[in-house]
Amino acid sequence: MDVSAEHLVERARERFQLQDYYGAIHLLEEVVAAGRAFADAHHMLGLSYSLVGQRDQALAQLDRSLALNPHYVEALVHRAIVLNELGRETEADAAFRRAAQVGGEPRQGFAAHVAAKLANQHAALGEAYLGAGGLTQAIGEYQEALTLGPAFHDLRYKLGRMLLEAGRALDAREHFEIIVRARPTYLDAAAMLGLACYLAGDGLSAKAVWEECRERRPEDPRVEAYLAMLARNDAAAVPVAVPASGGDGDPPSTHPSSRSGRKKKS
Repeated sequence: MDVSAEHLVERARERFQLQDYYGAIHLLEEVVAAGRAFADAHHMLGLSYSLVGQRDQALAQLDRSLALNPHYVEALVHRAIVLNELGRETEADAAFRRAAQVGGEPRQGFAAHVAAKLANQHAALGEAYLGAGGLTQAIGEYQEALTLGPAFHDLRYKLGRMLLEAGRALDAREHFEIIVRARPTYLDAAAMLGLACYLAGDGLSAKAVWEECRERRPEDPRVEAYLAMLARNDAAAVPVAVPASGGDGDPPSTHPSSRSGRKKKS
């Protein structure tokens, strides 16, 4: 690739970082038209088209990127996302599986930085589904993320909250128990574990969890409210609203995924 083409790609990268995706497209199309593009340029062009809503053009460029480099994991993942947006879910699933199989390794065998990148892509897609009202699909994406990163407890915490919202209290309880075992000082997860126990019909376990939370954080008004609720409802069968995410009770996220701020409907 000659100097002028490299310069165009570098300028396109600058426009992309400034979120001027149309500017990046203009520069990259000039490189492509001259037949001087390589896999990274086609990938960036496909991603730019995706971000401006031109999904067919995005898919074409991602396919060209993968034709040049079939092991380009980011292009595989972004291709899967575009296919999902086009409603081609079966093909999207196959693309995600292909990303996980690149190099002949199982998902758990990915290098840490690759696994984290793929997990975050699943989480980002899950947030997109959640924002569009697709709670079931969002849960599926977060489950895929945790297959890649079982120790990503910020993602597990969000999955637990979504499972509560979906009425799957027993499944949520399992995830909160995993977090609490791994991070005993994570009191927000412990409080949610108590709520999952309560919604699953196990009021005694809920009480034990919340009383321990109160001992460790007596100033937390949520725990007092939960215990007061138990006192009023010994038979335990009253629906409880899941606290909205995005406040002080959310975990310090180490992954670039947004918060949903959704509540369980009572």
